[in-house]
Amino acid sequence: MGTTPTTSAPAGKDPVVDWRRVSSLVIGQAAVQAGSFALLIAMSWTAVQLGGREAVTYVTLSATLPRALLLLFGGALADALGPRAVLLRATSVRVLVLAAGTAVTATTHSLWPLIAVALVDGVLLGLTGPASGVLLPRLAPQDQLGRANSLFSMVLRLAPIAGSPLGAWLVVVGGLPVAMTAAAVGCAVWLACAAHVTHGMPRPERAPQGPSLLRRSGDGFRLLAAHPRLRWMFVACFCMDLAFLWPAEVALPLRAADEGWGVGAVAMVLSVFGAGALASAALGAALAHRIPAHTKLVVTGAGLAAGMAAMALVPSAVVLAGTAGVVGLLSGLNGPALVTAYQQAVPEGRMGAAMSTFALSGIGAAPLSLAVFTPVSLYLGVTGTWLLCAGLALLSPVAASVALHGGAATAAPRVDAPARTAPEPTATSV
Repeated sequence: MGTTPTTSAPAGKDPVVDWRRVSSLVIGQAAVQAGSFALLIAMSWTAVQLGGREAVTYVTLSATLPRALLLLFGGALADALGPRAVLLRATSVRVLVLAAGTAVTATTHSLWPLIAVALVDGVLLGLTGPASGVLLPRLAPQDQLGRANSLFSMVLRLAPIAGSPLGAWLVVVGGLPVAMTAAAVGCAVWLACAAHVTHGMPRPERAPQGPSLLRRSGDGFRLLAAHPRLRWMFVACFCMDLAFLWPAEVALPLRAADEGWGVGAVAMVLSVFGAGALASAALGAALAHRIPAHTKLVVTGAGLAAGMAAMALVPSAVVLAGTAGVVGLLSGLNGPALVTAYQQAVPEGRMGAAMSTFALSGIGAAPLSLAVFTPVSLYLGVTGTWLLCAGLALLSPVAASVALHGGAATAAPRVDAPARTAPEPTATSV
């Protein structure tokens, strides 16, 4: 299975990664992601000051629910209009919304501007998420896509590390309007980078008498039903996301409190994990194309599950941090490899729909993990539930192995082409 990058190469030579555009993508996403995390912290803190827990809930729901719902439409739009049209238009609107929000929040000390900005921002992020997700497969041939995804994963890991304290500092310096201005600036940087990255990417040709946008919004789920390899890779990604969230967000603080390690132990464990993940992601950016897929998907996945189980059982905070570092090293290779294998399993011209479903699973894994494992922990305890999560993580390499060995020939082959066209009605597009 291959992707259809827009990279070109001289006749007789293999296509190469368009590193200039990949660099623009990374820089732009670093700016917008850091600004978004800073805004998230600032809005949450401001909401607490205005209305306590209830206000934070309203703002959070206003941001997350529209984003999740619009992801499906965003995927259909990306396939129908192309990523350039979607990204440039929606991101331009987002800059204007944040600029207007800055002016309003500077003069009005009430909750409704926060809810309004969060609502519109969530809609725009939902529309642009899948369009952003289709860019890397267009910039890198399939044998180099792992390197590009490893580099991009470093941005996703660094953004909350840099953005969260930035948001707290901006609130102290100038309050929410300053943080919203910083987010607008980051968004403007991404707009300029997106214009460079998508330059020359043609708009897909309109399919005559094709399905409506509403019907095509469910294409991502139809793709999973029709293509076994894609389905198994989706299961592998979802299981790993679902297994990781509860131990990191709930179990780790609970165990630190029960053992008397203090909040510093939590920070130490998460920092060491993040450092390990960043180190291996950097290694993947240089060498991912030389590491066998089985090693990146199955061996590291099994190691992650074993490492998670060990973290639940180690006797001290120092040993827990060391184990977290090893888990981070494995995660930095496994995460980008899962994304790459998923993208490589997508049929031609359907990347937008596939990435919308993929993004939706990532957003949905967090609340689902908390909803499922928190009640379970009342019966199994923290350690028992942590071990259960490790067992769930083991399903990821199993599903990846099935995809590698059993589903490689199930998806329709794709051919390289200079332009993508909107899909004709098929069994997966009705």
